[in-house]
Amino acid sequence: MFLYNLRLALLSLKRDPILTALMIGAVAIGIGMSTTTLAVFHSMSGNPIPDKSDRLYAVQLDNWSPNAAYDEPNEPPTQVTYRDGQALMKAAKAPHQNLSFTSALVLQSDKPDAKPDLVVARVTYNDFFSMFEVPFEYGGPWSKEADQNAEQVAVLNQEQNEKLFGGANSVGKEIVLNNRRFRVVGVLKKWAPVPKFYDLENDQFGDPEDVFVPFNLVSSMQLHINGNNSCWGPPADNSFEGHLNSECVWLQYWVELPTTADRDAYHDFLDGYVNEQKKLGRFQRPLNNHLRDVTDWLTYNHVVSKDSKALVGLSFMFLAVCMLNTIGLILAKFLRRSGEIGLRRAVGASKMALFRQYLVETGVIGVSGGLLGVLLGWGGLAGVRHLISDSGHIARLDWSMVGLSLLLALASSMLAGLYPAWRVVRIPPAIYLKVQ
Repeated sequence: MFLYNLRLALLSLKRDPILTALMIGAVAIGIGMSTTTLAVFHSMSGNPIPDKSDRLYAVQLDNWSPNAAYDEPNEPPTQVTYRDGQALMKAAKAPHQNLSFTSALVLQSDKPDAKPDLVVARVTYNDFFSMFEVPFEYGGPWSKEADQNAEQVAVLNQEQNEKLFGGANSVGKEIVLNNRRFRVVGVLKKWAPVPKFYDLENDQFGDPEDVFVPFNLVSSMQLHINGNNSCWGPPADNSFEGHLNSECVWLQYWVELPTTADRDAYHDFLDGYVNEQKKLGRFQRPLNNHLRDVTDWLTYNHVVSKDSKALVGLSFMFLAVCMLNTIGLILAKFLRRSGEIGLRRAVGASKMALFRQYLVETGVIGVSGGLLGVLLGWGGLAGVRHLISDSGHIARLDWSMVGLSLLLALASSMLAGLYPAWRVVRIPPAIYLKVQ
């Protein structure tokens, strides 16, 4: 029966090509708009590390000025100082902990005609790779001994390995960073968490770093931060060491705590650490330490802004307007076929049989409009990527969004067809036959 109704629907749509094109076009425009905004919202609001999001915690310590909060109402900084980060890493009270920041390094290839290139580096500990489930194409992370000895080793991302070594296994080869030779120990697979949850201070939706190097090289290489650096007071002096010993916050500190008991114990440890620092004249504000898991961290940092949510709402309102127009077009089309309806009713066709036939017809309109809408949405996302260069990770259309768009188109068109189909089949057939 479905195939019979489908054949009737296709014949009906072919009889009024202009009206059919208008209906499909109205559905497609609404779906295209909704798909574009929904795809961006879906990427921004996704869980970047679902397997561990409830075990990874961003650490906040309130070392800020006694006269004003870092952020109202009474919120502590979102990053930590160098000396606090180092002290917490040395204490090693969590099963896994990591301290990191972004820096800019000059990379010099051994190729004779290659010019020096400025690359973005993440300066970190080896726990970074296991904590954040970073995948490797070749090799792996450097060892804990490399961390302790500040060895000049590096991990490359896939793009840098492609540029420098043509994508081949480069483990054991050397690169030059800031005029120092580094041994490559690993090459990442394609990896781009969205959002970049481990560092929301710097380019939340940007690409991961080009190269990764051990944190303990900070002092010997005087690695400067290439990102957010907030201070509530000037350093004791303008030297590099003065900056390291200042109250400036510029490091992202994360811990992995498997259980609630581990989290509570670590929070107690943080309180104890801050109380000890208070005796040294630091941390003059009341205790205000926080541990926020990945989901809470994204919410706390307003990764998905209210503007984005409002834009999704507006796009669905636009879809509703398109569907109202489609209802009018479908109703006009069905009423134009009143003679055919009356004849079929007179020869015994039931209301339900006609109702199902017209719903199949609106379903064909919905699927056709949905397919065209997905193409429009794909074009819209390409436009977003063209206008906003850093939107590559969020302006993308995956298969789940394609399926959702088609389902939305089908459901919307079926809802739009309910009233016209119900209206037409309720009219007594005698009226049609009298007109004939």
